[in-house]
Amino acid sequence: MIGRREEIKALKAAYESKYSEFVTVYGRRRIGKTFLVNEVFGYEFAFHCAGLKGEGMKRQLENFRFALRRHGHDACPRLKSWLEAFFELERFLEGMPVGRKVVFIDEMPWMDTHKSGFLAALEGFWNGWASSRKDILLIACGSATSWIVRKINRNRGGLHNRVGTRIKLEPFTLAECEEYANERRLGYDRLNLAECYMALGGVAYYWNLLEKGKSPGQNFNALFFGPHDGLRLEFDELYSSLFKNPEPYMRIVMALNKRRAGLTRDELLAETGVGTGGGNFTEMLDNLEECGFVRLLHPIGAKNGGVYQLADNYSLFFLQFVKGSQSRDGDYWTESVSSEVKNNWRGLAFERLCASHIRQIKEALGIAGVHTDVYSWRCATDDLPRGAQIDLLIDRRDGIVNLCEMKYSGGEYAITRDEHDRLRNRIESFSRHLGRGKSIHLTMVTTFGLKHNTYWNDVQSEVTLDDLFR
Repeated sequence: MIGRREEIKALKAAYESKYSEFVTVYGRRRIGKTFLVNEVFGYEFAFHCAGLKGEGMKRQLENFRFALRRHGHDACPRLKSWLEAFFELERFLEGMPVGRKVVFIDEMPWMDTHKSGFLAALEGFWNGWASSRKDILLIACGSATSWIVRKINRNRGGLHNRVGTRIKLEPFTLAECEEYANERRLGYDRLNLAECYMALGGVAYYWNLLEKGKSPGQNFNALFFGPHDGLRLEFDELYSSLFKNPEPYMRIVMALNKRRAGLTRDELLAETGVGTGGGNFTEMLDNLEECGFVRLLHPIGAKNGGVYQLADNYSLFFLQFVKGSQSRDGDYWTESVSSEVKNNWRGLAFERLCASHIRQIKEALGIAGVHTDVYSWRCATDDLPRGAQIDLLIDRRDGIVNLCEMKYSGGEYAITRDEHDRLRNRIESFSRHLGRGKSIHLTMVTTFGLKHNTYWNDVQSEVTLDDLFR
């Protein structure tokens, strides 16, 4: 299995515990949650059932009953409520031989239909039966990350503090994608891998769709613009799998896609008209952030406010090139999208790629062990009337702030005189805002390093694409 070492270790530790354990495994659609659990336990469970997307309580209960019968509970009667369902599960498990019993309930959020009483029955199963034993490992899994977090991990009722292990499955890093691509013999160099990552993110299932023998561009043609649906329909499916009412979430994401620099909460509210601006809107933003679709960049030195940016690479690519396009031309990406448009996309997508590899940037800078905070900064000044924005500031406890400029290039990146002047103005403006007590180091994060021309000496540190593969 590629990566997931800490997650595997956590699952095995829960299995080897001397007591019953409640584990949640959650993360976005297609990230590999079910695969992880199946692989760790060899596809062998005392009981395994997966919720049915979009089905009501009656069908969910029928599905649960069939799962019980598949595992050997032939006498399971028709189920009229979740209380009955979990009681039958208890009866079935009690009749099994002595030993650890792994109960894997996949896509649990889909079982919690309106007024079904699912959560109350789950609480009764765990608090009234399983937790008083020593042989139950209950694994609750789901793509609806916000449901798992709100209803289980942060439950304020009977399940409060009952979950012992919480595993949020994150997207693969560049290094893990490289390992996966090499295992599948794709034959890509690191620039090719970066381009794939900028369109697909670190979602294992998307990478599994890449065909050996095709360039990244040819694979994009097939997945997004070819005669087969590929990933064209994934956008709606992705958000509907995560949120029961996906439309307002998609409106937020689409609004952020239009503003590269990002939007504040109030700007987003005005742009989308979603909700009333109260707790519901805040909850939606929190859910999108928890699921990894947006990131919140706080102003330096502040913990409140800030700018929301679209962070999901797949959504960014889809909204820019696929949504609204009727093209089914199998050569669309390689033949019809201009180099200028592609380069503009690569520039923005590379910034997002860097933002998801902060740990690797810190290691490259030799500050892995230094406490840091990551911020952004934007302002309008007399010398920069249209405003200046710095997307990535690494504020270090050792008195240094790394001001990171991220640039995508097919070769060594050359700082021009005009860019040099813009950078100096930006640094000077930020320095006035920062005040005394901190030194600013200009850090260039590029694909292949900097050309050592006249303006190179003003750069204190460099990070390259190879560093991001650590």
